[in-house]
Amino acid sequence: MTIYSINKGIGWASSGVEFAQAYRSQVFASLGEKARFIFTDWISYENIEHLTSNMGFKDSQVIWLYLFFTDFKIKPTSFTTADLERHLPKIAEKKPLGKAIRYVFDDRFWATAYLKAENSDLVERVEYVSGTSLIRKDYFSYGRYCTEFYAPYDNRAKVYQRRFYNEDGTTAYDELIDGENDHIYKFKDDIVYSKQGLIAKLMKELHFGKKDIVLIDRAEGQGQEILENRGKARVGTIVHADHFSEPETNDETVLWNNFYEYEFDHEREIDFFVTATKLQKRIMEDQFKKYKGQSPVIYAIPVGSLAKLHKVPFASRKPFSIVTASRLATEKHLDWAIRAVAKAHETWPQLTFDIYGSGSEEANLREVIAETKSADYIRLLGHQDLTEVYQNYQVYLSCSTSEGFGLSLMEAVGSGLAMIGFDVRYGNPTFIDPGQNGLLLPYKRLETMPQHVEEMAEGLCELFSQDLSKFSDHSYQLASQFKTKKVAKLWKRAIERELHRD
Repeated sequence: MTIYSINKGIGWASSGVEFAQAYRSQVFASLGEKARFIFTDWISYENIEHLTSNMGFKDSQVIWLYLFFTDFKIKPTSFTTADLERHLPKIAEKKPLGKAIRYVFDDRFWATAYLKAENSDLVERVEYVSGTSLIRKDYFSYGRYCTEFYAPYDNRAKVYQRRFYNEDGTTAYDELIDGENDHIYKFKDDIVYSKQGLIAKLMKELHFGKKDIVLIDRAEGQGQEILENRGKARVGTIVHADHFSEPETNDETVLWNNFYEYEFDHEREIDFFVTATKLQKRIMEDQFKKYKGQSPVIYAIPVGSLAKLHKVPFASRKPFSIVTASRLATEKHLDWAIRAVAKAHETWPQLTFDIYGSGSEEANLREVIAETKSADYIRLLGHQDLTEVYQNYQVYLSCSTSEGFGLSLMEAVGSGLAMIGFDVRYGNPTFIDPGQNGLLLPYKRLETMPQHVEEMAEGLCELFSQDLSKFSDHSYQLASQFKTKKVAKLWKRAIERELHRD
């Protein structure tokens, strides 16, 4: 038996979906179940192994659509500059460029090798330029696994072909590209006419059996191919976020979240759904019954788990310290958090606020910090492993207005932090017991940003007037239900039921 989880992409600043998969891999390992994780996006900026291993996946667990049809394995980059130079034309000049090396062959032909890190000798990508035109990119892990060919088009370099190689350098297959969505894949004995067709080919070649389970983490653009090529496997959908839009839902109709619309419209082809909380499970059950007259199988299983609780005496934590952790994205409303802490700082000047994470909103958040003149006590600390970090703080602050679960919330209660956030589905009510381990603040969707900030600032002032050590004790009690052994039992029960259900 193998449990397959199907996603699209992965990155350094991954979303909760990838973190949920990483937690799931640990749970499956504790059950002794074989797990594989499939990624279907083309990833060119990094060796995918560096991204997956960073999340905690074992190389043997990872299937990447584009390497699947070669004999290359998922491995860290080990191809060196010395390996590269043995295959280059005669080098006229070699120029170190920090995290790259420029090789000049003559006055119209050169190559730039991009390294794994500054001063490293490990090569991840090489770009070849003739005259002023990019003509080729080679991609490496422990050997060259792909070449992209380019031609000038509309004053830009346009990729028109990718060639994927086997370990011995022979061609495994070619991808011919004409526009964003026009891709043809040529194999020795087959031609596939679309990316969706390539996904279908992968699914077929995995030969799913009746004891296999396929979990869909992202269905957009590939849901049909998954369901049509499932073989005899059981198929489940993991619901990572709020599954419907409340403002557009009434007694006659429901507007599903577009990320889950395909599965919800084809619920008869889905064997089971998995929500992260009991509240979302109840809402989904009621909605399927009301709007579709159906009663699908839905399991409520946390998407994260805690191997242990990080118990640290509250008195040893930094006093008046606040922390949050998330992608730096607009929907996380970290600008509200900064403004709220800055306002609360007027009453409690001892407050400090550390923000962990990376993302597209970093520059904007720095501007807000400058605007509020809060740089002395509010810091952006980037993406870090926070396993041993949360326990240094007293309070966790969430300004998100929608969380399917909230992995950082779980990690925070597992480290005994007092909690504060808006009373919104689904994460905050799951991890905040009002008056017991923190505060749930009223949230009205039509209120303005200054009103939300004011409510959060007042909440922070109220929170720090409480006995936070008692809140910390209750957070540890609440967190105990999310320990890995308990979550593993929920998965074990679901797996056994699915494999024995007709």
